[in-house]
Amino acid sequence: MALPAPEWRGLLARRWAALDPPLRERLAAASLRDAVRLGCDLLRTEEEEAALVRLCQRVCTGKEPEAASFYREQGNREFGRRRYQVALRLYSKAASHEPPGSPEVSVCFANRSAALFHLEHFEVCLEDIARAESHGYPDRLLPKVLLRKAECLLCLGRLQDAADALSVVENKIHMDGLLISPAHPTLLKKLSQLKFKLHEKERCPEPAQEAHADMQGKSEIWEENDSISGASSSLSLNYDTERGRHLVASQDIIPGQSLLKEEAFVSVLWPGESLPLQDSETAWDTQVTNADLYCHRCLRQLLASVPCRGCSYAKYCSQHCADTAWEQYHRTECSLGALLLTLGIFCHVALRTVLLAGFAEVNRLVEGSHSGDKDPHNPKAGCKCLSEAPEAGAGTRGIPGCNDSGRYHSSYQAVFHLLPHTEQHSPEHKFLCMLSVVAICKQLQEAGLHAAILNQESSEQWPKSKTSDQTSDELSPELKTVAEAMLRHVLQLQCNAQAITVMQELGPGDGAVVNKKPVRLATAFFPVLSLLNHSCCPNTSVSFSGTAATVRASQPIPRGQEIFHCYGPHQCRMRAAERQQLLSQYFFECRCQACLDELESDVKSVVSMRNSFCCPSCHAPMQGEEDLLCCSNEACATSVSRENLSCRLQDLQQQIKKALDLLRDRKADQAIKMLLKCQMDAGNFLSPEHLLMGEMEDHLAQVYATLGKWQEAARHLKKSIGIVEMHHGPSSVETGHELFKLAQILFNGFAVSEALSTIQRAEEILSVHCGPQSAQIQELQEMKTCLSELPRSILQRT
Repeated sequence: MALPAPEWRGLLARRWAALDPPLRERLAAASLRDAVRLGCDLLRTEEEEAALVRLCQRVCTGKEPEAASFYREQGNREFGRRRYQVALRLYSKAASHEPPGSPEVSVCFANRSAALFHLEHFEVCLEDIARAESHGYPDRLLPKVLLRKAECLLCLGRLQDAADALSVVENKIHMDGLLISPAHPTLLKKLSQLKFKLHEKERCPEPAQEAHADMQGKSEIWEENDSISGASSSLSLNYDTERGRHLVASQDIIPGQSLLKEEAFVSVLWPGESLPLQDSETAWDTQVTNADLYCHRCLRQLLASVPCRGCSYAKYCSQHCADTAWEQYHRTECSLGALLLTLGIFCHVALRTVLLAGFAEVNRLVEGSHSGDKDPHNPKAGCKCLSEAPEAGAGTRGIPGCNDSGRYHSSYQAVFHLLPHTEQHSPEHKFLCMLSVVAICKQLQEAGLHAAILNQESSEQWPKSKTSDQTSDELSPELKTVAEAMLRHVLQLQCNAQAITVMQELGPGDGAVVNKKPVRLATAFFPVLSLLNHSCCPNTSVSFSGTAATVRASQPIPRGQEIFHCYGPHQCRMRAAERQQLLSQYFFECRCQACLDELESDVKSVVSMRNSFCCPSCHAPMQGEEDLLCCSNEACATSVSRENLSCRLQDLQQQIKKALDLLRDRKADQAIKMLLKCQMDAGNFLSPEHLLMGEMEDHLAQVYATLGKWQEAARHLKKSIGIVEMHHGPSSVETGHELFKLAQILFNGFAVSEALSTIQRAEEILSVHCGPQSAQIQELQEMKTCLSELPRSILQRT
């Protein structure tokens, strides 16, 4: 969750209501520095401390030997059922709860290597075998693991390495006297089989694979901007009082052209919907969340995670990521895991931001904001007037966040100068953020982590005398500075947080057609991407690879036009009134062309018409803005309450969910019957163009694909694509994703000519939105190559 746990929010809401009115007024008008000082005095009651302790106890982030045993046993059970992917995740959970260097964690790695071997991830299997050995895997069990290592090397064609590994196993078996062990016949038989396989491969080496054409696609033309880091030279940075900082096209831009490539200054993994909550009456949670699936530093997808040395929560894709995260920030965050999960991802991002920046830079900018903060609501307050800088470019003079040379970099300075909108947040919200930040800084001090904050820079700059005389209730001056910066960042995040999204597979992922949907992966600060203003009909598309964002033009952008990004409420997804309500969190009223066209005319929005109810009697559209809806057909007098139709819609969505549960349980026939019934029910009260009608066609295509009925699957998916095109447009990324699925179905159904034409159209759309290097483009190119290499006689028949 972005904000703290509901119990903590409720407690501080009651605390706010109980404050004396003069104190509330003082807090509401306080600067960030004064708010922190007041917060240090207010967060001293036993009630708040006890509440935080109680909430943190519900979140399991420490090493728990009992949990490790539970997960390892569950993993063994799933491995015995040949559910290797599930076993893999459970062994990873077990490893995260074992102390590093222990025999128990080595067993987890060895067991996980067995699952990886069966899943044919041979390189990663070898890595886990090496981890098991380095963590002291029991000597008596080592021959079995070494045989697995040799078999992996054989599968990878590394024959000399395999021979060396088999020699080591053979010597170890004889030297350790395992010939009298009950297990020795199985080991010797396996050793004999592998030696024979090695001999056969050496005698008849496999033919070298033919080199295929480069599948990486065309490299993108890129010339970086001299004044804006990560931005294309086709953009310029402007500023005015109405739009603030914004980017404008300095030349004509074509669709698909890359405009911005930026690495997040800071990102924090979104924990997912199912936090590992724990109490005395429940079993250990076996649910898989983002925390199990992605690296906590670089956000790459995890296969065999490397656990943190101190906690069970943080997991990494490699030892390099684990070590780098530890040095940069996790040595400070590690013991605070439960508190950070309790107080929400915004507080976590704020803490990591100051840790990455280093105290010296944080202190410089905070102090600078005090010296120049004549008007705390002026966005340029505290910024050096860049017109005085001799090298400042004319287009960036005086723009906040630029450095002394007039350049805007993806740096902490740029992050610091993102607007916190201090005066526009409600006093209650600022009170919640203030006490949450102070609670973290007090925990840092009580846990002895004060020095770690300062050690982000040279410790010689910060004499011990500055920190040694602090009481447990009074924050040190340095931590007050940290708290002020963190409060600023928490307030900034409401308007400037960027969700990093990823296309995540739905279901087990073992089908011929991969169904994916975009899911939130992390929350990040992208200072350059934050320069883009919102439009409900944007001219760009944003894609992510790990912690990097790429912005591409989604339509032609003429010179002089502003570059826009959609903050979430798109004109294709909701009506203008709903969009305006959602955008109120950003403290502006949207005046984009899409909103103006809809709000200043009597014409109903496209989304309203297509996602409307229809008459249960004659199927004509229902109309009316109040609770009672009337049929638009004058010859029909039917009227129905909006609440009645909304309840029917909710019931329908529940039935669709049950059908998808049946599909996950591999009960395809039952899922089809339920979805067809849902279609029939929906036709009685929903518009034929309603998005839910398209979703049901998509689900039916998915079920038929699992049964190998490719023609039937393609028929339903084409209907879904028609509805998606009506809502989002024929060149939208949504249409591209649907065409990608259709290409998979046609490919598997051997409909060659239609598959090739669908692949071409999907490529054209997805390369604009995701770039030629994206995973979907690569898969489309592989399908096209495979189909193009078929014999001419087959191509002519299809």
